Formats: sequence, C-alpha cells, structure tokens
Amino acid sequence: MNLPNKLTVFRVILIPFFVFFLLNSAFEGYGKYIAVVIFIVASLTDFADGKIARKYNLVTNFGKFMDPLADKLLVCSAMICLIETEKLAAWIVIVIISREFIISGFRLVASDNGVVIAANYWGKFKTTFQILMIIVLMLDFDNYYFDLLGQILTYIALTLTVVSLIDYVIKNKTVLKEQK
Repeated sequence: MNLPNKLTVFRVILIPFFVFFLLNSAFEGYGKYIAVVIFIVASLTDFADGKIARKYNLVTNFGKFMDPLADKLLVCSAMICLIETEKLAAWIVIVIISREFIISGFRLVASDNGVVIAANYWGKFKTTFQILMIIVLMLDFDNYYFDLLGQILTYIALTLTVVSLIDYVIKNKTVLKEQK
C-alpha cells in the first residue's frame, strides 16, 4: 500500500476517535479541542494524499474509490455530530449530504459508461468551506463575532454545495442519457 492510500486509511481510522472526543462530555470541555485537532489532522491528510499521489504518479484504483469516500465519511460524521451538539441545523446537513449522494450516483453511472468525472473547483471550494465551517462550529467560542463567522461560513458552505451540484449536473447531464 503506497503513502497516499495509507493517509486515506489513516483518515478513516481517525473518524471514530474524532466522534468520541467531540461527543463525550467526560473531558470537561477539552474533548472538543481534541476533536478539532483530530479533524484538522484528518483534513490535512485529505489535501496531502491527493497531492502526493499526483506528484509521484501513485494514483491507484483503491485511492480513486477510498479517498472521496473517506472525505465524505469525515465531513458527514462531523456535520451529524454538530446536529447532536445543536451547532448545525439538520436541514442544512440533509442538503449537504443529499448533494454527496447525487454526485456519487452521477459518478457511478459515468463509471459504468467508461467515463471518469473529475472534481472541479466548485467542489474544492465547497469542501474547503465545509471544513472551515466545521472547525469554527466545533470550537464554539462564546463570542458574538465568532458565532457570526460560524453562521457566515455555514451559509457560504451551503451555497457552494448547491452551486457545485448545479454546475456538476449541468456539465455532466449527458451521463444520464440512455446508452445505445
């Protein structure tokens, strides 16, 4: 197993630890800081594995499959936990997760037709703002401006989620046409 794939597996392994520290009240308020550190480390492995794989020509089928899955597991786990901690509305999480299912469906259909659909800049912006939103909402400093920043990042992430979905569907609508 090459380094990018090991980073992807490491990211998946970090998820239960992240959830444990974020939701466990036994750490007297420090659990969320441990969870933030774990989340940041996991997010950094997301950026690193792709760069390393492309730079050193280490792209594998395992990586093509597991990297986006690991990303979705990390971000969706975090957002679901944020519903539990009442930092994020369920409807926002439903919209964001629905987008991920729709895009995954598109990729599956495209793959069956021998077409590879690469991520685009809207998706990268969306992911970046989702990660920033999650970090700010987890930190939850008791400060008006920090709360405002969390709200702004939430609506930017939500907007980019919808925009990236629309862009993705428009650019790839031919994937859904019947094959002869």
